[in-house]
Amino acid sequence: MTSLAGLCIDISGVLIEEGKTVAGAREAMEKLREAGLSCRFLTNTSRKPASAVLDQLRDQGFDVNEDEVMTAPQAVAAYLKEHDLRPWLLIHPDIRGEFSALQTDDPNAVVVCDAGERFDYQNLDRAFSLLMEDAPLLAVGMNRYFRKEGGLHLDAGPFIRALEYAADVEATIIGKPGRQMFQAACDSMEIDSAACLMIGDDVSADIGGAVDAGLKAALVRTGKYRAEDDREAERLGAGVFDDFASVVFHWL
Repeated sequence: MTSLAGLCIDISGVLIEEGKTVAGAREAMEKLREAGLSCRFLTNTSRKPASAVLDQLRDQGFDVNEDEVMTAPQAVAAYLKEHDLRPWLLIHPDIRGEFSALQTDDPNAVVVCDAGERFDYQNLDRAFSLLMEDAPLLAVGMNRYFRKEGGLHLDAGPFIRALEYAADVEATIIGKPGRQMFQAACDSMEIDSAACLMIGDDVSADIGGAVDAGLKAALVRTGKYRAEDDREAERLGAGVFDDFASVVFHWL
């Protein structure tokens, strides 16, 4: 048996790819359940609410509880509430409901998620103006791109970097690779970070972030993985595996 007490598992590119279950992922997940290991499903996805992420997992045959799914937008909303901040939201319309409990009048913070077509000059300039008035910049993550319909597409990271450069500020990253999301996952499982394994397809957000937060990490060669990621994973001390099932059967 393994010394692991729990796992953090990325979703897109690890369990599900292009709307289909990654081969062997369902069976591997069943093995984890049989082994009694705690699991948290961590995603920076910010084009769909947490309820839709949960539905997607269940539709693909994964037995997942609501409290096991942790999304970056949820984490940002919790941070805003904790710090009594009123956000100006540069986000995708589909996730506005995640922030409905927050006051958004007279904003004193800027929140950037994957806003898709809303990343236009007018919105970016409005965000810049607020940042120049000392509003903090909060973001779901620094993902550079995501995979969809067989190709790579710009994610929120490049736009966040542009705002950081223009306003001479540094974003607070609430999602991956920020420490907060990994620590929150471990805390919710009541385990030490050193006893947790992160499985992901993004060598920066998933692997680099997890290692920085004190977790073990495993990179899979599915999703957005590219061959040149092997060298960075090796530098970080992370294992590289063909897919999710390979990681699970290695550790079990």
